[in-house]
Amino acid sequence: MAFETSSGSALVTAGANPTAPIPVKIVIAGGFGVGKTTMVGAISEISPLSTEAAMTSLSTGIDDASMVSTKTTTTVAMDFGRITIGNRIVLYLFGTPGQDRFGFMWDDLVQGALGAVVLVDSRRIEDSFPALDYFEQRKVPFIVAVNMFESSLYHDLEAVREALNVDGDTPLVATDARSRQHVKDTLIALLERVIHIAVEKARG
Repeated sequence: MAFETSSGSALVTAGANPTAPIPVKIVIAGGFGVGKTTMVGAISEISPLSTEAAMTSLSTGIDDASMVSTKTTTTVAMDFGRITIGNRIVLYLFGTPGQDRFGFMWDDLVQGALGAVVLVDSRRIEDSFPALDYFEQRKVPFIVAVNMFESSLYHDLEAVREALNVDGDTPLVATDARSRQHVKDTLIALLERVIHIAVEKARG
């Protein structure tokens, strides 16, 4: 799968000498029902591993499914997928569980991650704050991706940025978690953010 940055430069040189693939860990995070499982499944080159369980009456009053009424399952551990970039890099995608009661798993899932995508449902902005706070406190590079439910945005991106109180340096993009191309573009935005931060640190 060929990935290029928005400037057109390939992240992996086509003529590079074959070596052992470099593993890169990426985390897909966000609140309950924002589309993390869907995003991993849309881009993974392997059948994604998903630890979903049926939602039962026991979750009533705990998981707010009012905005995702068709949702009948929920991730209880993680989602996992893989993408190979050229012959040099393999992205391993880890989707976090969205419910607060599974938050104890985040430290293990995020350990060693190059960066993260915080997936947002703009109808439920408040559900995004735990993920944003988590990555900001741990200084993990991240971008914010607003999922387009029903193929449309409910609020413009600048209004979402203001509501989330995300600084202007943090990329904020619109995406459709069902679309392979949209997810690809979102991951490219994250990789470019990671590269930018690394270059700035190297410059001192």
